[in-house]
Amino acid sequence: MEMVGNRIFTFTTGNNKWSRLRHLTNGFPQGSVLAPLLFNIYTSDLPITLSRKYAHADDLAIMHAYGVWQAVEGELSKDMATMGKYLQTLKLKLSTAKMVSTVFHLNNKGAKRELKVNFDNETLPFCSEPKFLAVTLSRSLTYPRHLESLRKKLTSRVTLLKRQLVGSGWGAEEISLGIATLALVHSTIEY
Repeated sequence: MEMVGNRIFTFTTGNNKWSRLRHLTNGFPQGSVLAPLLFNIYTSDLPITLSRKYAHADDLAIMHAYGVWQAVEGELSKDMATMGKYLQTLKLKLSTAKMVSTVFHLNNKGAKRELKVNFDNETLPFCSEPKFLAVTLSRSLTYPRHLESLRKKLTSRVTLLKRQLVGSGWGAEEISLGIATLALVHSTIEY
C-alpha cells in the first residue's frame, strides 16, 4: 500500500530553499518496477475506438489505416477526443507537449503531405520522424535515423571500452570486460 498511499515529497529551489512536506494523493512513483504494470491495470478499460491503440505503461499511440486522408484525419481527431475524455475521468492529463501526428506510407505522391489531427481545438504538430518507446520511426518504417543514432551510440561505447578496459598498460580482467560490455553495449542493442 505504501506505493500508492502515504507518500510525501518536498522540493528545493535554485537558492537551496526547501518547501514544506506535501502529500501525494494520486499517481505511481516514477521509475518503480511495478508502476508500468499498475498503470496498465488502471487503464485496462480503454474506450473502444476505430483507431488501434498501442500502449506501454503511460506511452500511448493510436493508429488508423485508411486510403483517404480526410477520413484518417477525422477518425483520429474523433478518437483523440474520446481518449481525452476517458483519461479525464481517470484524473489523468494528456501531455500535449509530447503529442504529434505522423504518417506511415509508401505513396511517393503523398510524401510531403502532413496529417491534420485536432485535439482540444488545436491541430497537433506534425512530425515526419517521431519517437515512440525510444525508437525513431520513419514514413516507410525503414528506421534510418534510428539505426544511425544507435550506430553512433554503440561506436562511442565500444571506443570507451577499448580505452578504459583494454587500453594502455593495465587492461581488465575478462569478467570485468564481460560485465561492462553487457551493461554498455549489449543492453543498448537489446533495447
